[in-house]
Amino acid sequence: MIAPLPPKPPSRPERVSLRRYLKLFRQDILSAQPAKLYRAWMAEFKTPFFRSYLANDPALVKRVLKERPDDFPKSDRIGAGLRPLLGNSVFLTNGEVWKQQRRIIDPAFEGGRLRETYGAIYAAAEAAVARMTRTQGVIDIEPEMSHAAADVIFRTLFSIPIEDDVATQVFEKFRDHQRTQPILNLAAFIPGPRWMPRFFKRATKETAADIRRLITSLTEQRMAQIDAGTAPNDLATKIMTTADPETGETFSTEDMVDQVAIFFLAGHETSASALGWALYLMAMHPDWQDRVAQEATGAGPAFASLSNLKVSRDVFRETLRLYPPVPMMVRETNQAEDMRGRRAPKGSQVVLSPWHLHRHSRLWDNPDGFDPARWDTENGKTCQRDAYIPFSAGPRVCTGAGFAMVEGTLLLAMLVRAFKFELTDDVPVPVAHLTVRSKEGIRLKVTAR
Repeated sequence: MIAPLPPKPPSRPERVSLRRYLKLFRQDILSAQPAKLYRAWMAEFKTPFFRSYLANDPALVKRVLKERPDDFPKSDRIGAGLRPLLGNSVFLTNGEVWKQQRRIIDPAFEGGRLRETYGAIYAAAEAAVARMTRTQGVIDIEPEMSHAAADVIFRTLFSIPIEDDVATQVFEKFRDHQRTQPILNLAAFIPGPRWMPRFFKRATKETAADIRRLITSLTEQRMAQIDAGTAPNDLATKIMTTADPETGETFSTEDMVDQVAIFFLAGHETSASALGWALYLMAMHPDWQDRVAQEATGAGPAFASLSNLKVSRDVFRETLRLYPPVPMMVRETNQAEDMRGRRAPKGSQVVLSPWHLHRHSRLWDNPDGFDPARWDTENGKTCQRDAYIPFSAGPRVCTGAGFAMVEGTLLLAMLVRAFKFELTDDVPVPVAHLTVRSKEGIRLKVTAR
């Protein structure tokens, strides 16, 4: 019996007008794309304002992300829509500003620090199991995973659980912000200076301001604890006390608010997306679910227990392949470039799409199928090296990639150890908001094992 394929959004017709494309793009970036992108090495897209090149060729991806990243800075077409919340965070900056930010942030996420944060992640996983015990039955698991991922962020960053009053307010305001924030606003299609009006919704600006106000209160409180010598040894303290080795500068309160905003967006929203889809895939494949549950008996509060979770890690890795939380990344050429024989002028957009690259029919065996065992095959190993970028790659690889793999693997193992997840009649439809989510939630039947 052939296993059913995981849900995939429909593709648009091959040819549509620019007006129709922009409307589809605004509704959902994934279903606005033609099916040919799952097999094409590159696609050129022209508008009256700019040219865009979607690159699936591993050689092009390598050039942009690894070989010459300074020649392909991040485009502000995505960032412009996120600035009300993220300010001048490391997610949006380029050049020397970005390099300085990474020199301060990266030490907090080095290997040894993962061991130190493991206890907080484990506590958040235990709390998630306890909450879900009270909400068994047919439930939408996306809100549950958002709650769990937010709890991980607050415990590891500020040593407070999600039940803390300020943490709860940030979580609720962020949920409201997501509902008002499209992945693209007018700035995505019309070039202009930073001061150009971006026509944000009033609710977008208000919720962003509320979130930043709450984060500011947490940051100022932590600054006072650092000055008094009473600060806990968590990620916030590590980042706020780390000086740039080249300039000796540390983050100001405003700098730190920008960074905490992206930690929450990247660390909470992306993890929640991946965990929701991972549990749906477990419900689709009870044989793999049973394997995860069996090995998860070895998951414990000691960091060393992670080595017992190989199946869980492979399942989570496969989930990130099929449902990469960030479906597309946009870079910009700072000079004319040859793109597979086509001349891309300076200022062209280069789109790197993990969504299409991870399902590319000329690269992957069984590209649309769920197969965690692929990572032990030659094709899987080759593609993992050349065509797998859920956290980007090169110098701009997500600084929390290792953290995310620990978090996702552990939470998946502990949830499947505690509960059995089964399909309902509702089939989720993937759409791209800030991350890849289901259009109307992911409803599963959840029962205690």
